[in-house]
Amino acid sequence: MREHDPRLVPALVYAALCTAVVSSLGMLLVPSIADAFDTSVGTAQWMLTINLLVGAVATPVMGRLSDGPHKKRLLIVSLLVILTGSVLASVTSSFALFLLGRALQGLTYGIVPVTIAMARRYVEPSRVQPTISSLSVTVASGIGIGYPLTGLITGEASYRWAFWFASFFVLSAIVVTILVIPDGPDESAPRHSFDFGGAALLGLGLGALLLAISEGPVWGWTSLPTLAVAAASLVFFAAWVRVELRSGHPLINLRVLGSSDVLLANGTAIGLGAAMYIALSVGSLVAQAPGETGYGMALPVRWAGFVMFPLSVGSLTANRVVRLLGGRISLATLLPIGSAMIAVASIMLWVTHTHLSLLLVGMLVLGLGMGAAYAAMPALIARNVATDEVGSSVSFNQVLRTVGSSFGTALSGALLAAHTLPSGHSDDVGITQAFALGALVCVAVMVALLAHAVFHRGERRNEVVGP
Repeated sequence: MREHDPRLVPALVYAALCTAVVSSLGMLLVPSIADAFDTSVGTAQWMLTINLLVGAVATPVMGRLSDGPHKKRLLIVSLLVILTGSVLASVTSSFALFLLGRALQGLTYGIVPVTIAMARRYVEPSRVQPTISSLSVTVASGIGIGYPLTGLITGEASYRWAFWFASFFVLSAIVVTILVIPDGPDESAPRHSFDFGGAALLGLGLGALLLAISEGPVWGWTSLPTLAVAAASLVFFAAWVRVELRSGHPLINLRVLGSSDVLLANGTAIGLGAAMYIALSVGSLVAQAPGETGYGMALPVRWAGFVMFPLSVGSLTANRVVRLLGGRISLATLLPIGSAMIAVASIMLWVTHTHLSLLLVGMLVLGLGMGAAYAAMPALIARNVATDEVGSSVSFNQVLRTVGSSFGTALSGALLAAHTLPSGHSDDVGITQAFALGALVCVAVMVALLAHAVFHRGERRNEVVGP
């Protein structure tokens, strides 16, 4: 039976915001972490890598568990682990323990798929699809707010207080979850044995792939360690596919991923994930780089985060417009619209990134595109899979976004490293090439989506955003 508690949807959105708050503790703080622990910036980058690795492994596991009967328990336990990691990173003076805290925070990547599965189960049918769309853009909206807060807190106090803020936020989300989310097991959910073999193989495959991508620029793309780890990931993935196709209750049902709309959403996740992360990471570098680089804004960390604020405004605005349009626009149409706006934003950042005002406008347009595209992807998947497959299918989409982000980070990092000034900052050629890479990826995704729309123009599409 569906719940009609008016507090339910805000509670799910609030829990999903934990992902954005914790994510904002990443790129902006790398220089501060390097100084605090007296280590190199390259070593400090492991705070991003280890968080990403754990998130990629944990997300599909949490997605499958969210399809089971113990959704509320899963959300609370996950938030408790994230809280533990946040507190540990706040208090420790050991870089190894700090990395352990960041690893525990990696579970935050799986929070949004869990909340989407809960919305599909507990929210009344007329509000399910708009709720899923809102949850899917929560991360983009929250990052635009989380970055300025992180910058202000770190600039006025220290990175430790930024992690303390995240700890208090996660703690409040736990309280909200306990008080609002329906108690007890979901009696309508299937009760199957967990696919430990599939989880282990997928985790090993994703871990090896992301490790090769993340460390490829450091080890060398053609070095033996990079090639060996990449080859190992292929072996693990091949074994995983074989196991999943033979399993009666797989971690991720690969057969339901064959739907054209699901394939469309998953393919888009990889491309837009790469382009989005390039725009955010390189935009953050531009904001903080000194003026003598020829492109840098020389903004202190307390103000650099505000460069991301228009992203939040854009994504929130787009999500609101999508909901107001209701049944007048199909979900499949939102993807090319969103990707086109992201392509426009990426081209703006490529051409005009030396001007702060235009950088802010580019972030605003990027947010508008993300709000439209990210609202469509999970909703398309949810409409095309059974209720007991929503969590795992949406989590796989989230994993593909993460993989795309990793590719974008690694490729842009390689371009920046190839054009380094004596000061250690990239020159304008590297920055321009990195933004150009993001723009080209967006244009390719947009062309592919438009071609798909033209090819299927004769089909009647009933999937709409909602009433």
